[in-house]
Amino acid sequence: MRNYPIDSPRAAARILALAMIVDGDLAPAELQALARTGVLAEIDIDFDTFQELMGELCEDMLIDAAGQRHVELDPDALDLMLAEVCDPALRRRLLAAMSRIADADGVLADAEATLLAHAAAAWSGDRLPAAA
Repeated sequence: MRNYPIDSPRAAARILALAMIVDGDLAPAELQALARTGVLAEIDIDFDTFQELMGELCEDMLIDAAGQRHVELDPDALDLMLAEVCDPALRRRLLAAMSRIADADGVLADAEATLLAHAAAAWSGDRLPAAA
């Protein structure tokens, strides 16, 4: 998995991208929800860069899943990604946007619920490792 600087736009945007693809189904309603949140502008990422980051995340996940029957994000890798966002206000903003994205298609998939719960627990309790 790639590393990004702490609290960087790329680190924050990757968390949003993960919220969109974690259930294996990128729904148009999720893209619309992302646009409605205005969070990309807040973190200074344009939509083209966001799409590029989403592609990089998918590539990284496929590389990590080489030889497996399905793609699944390792909890330790998720912790490292979450550790790249340290600012409490940014964490709250991302978690709110992730929740809106997950709810956008009217179905909260198990993978989405797990991601939201994991991020909420990690960001509220400092149980994350230091980012590399």
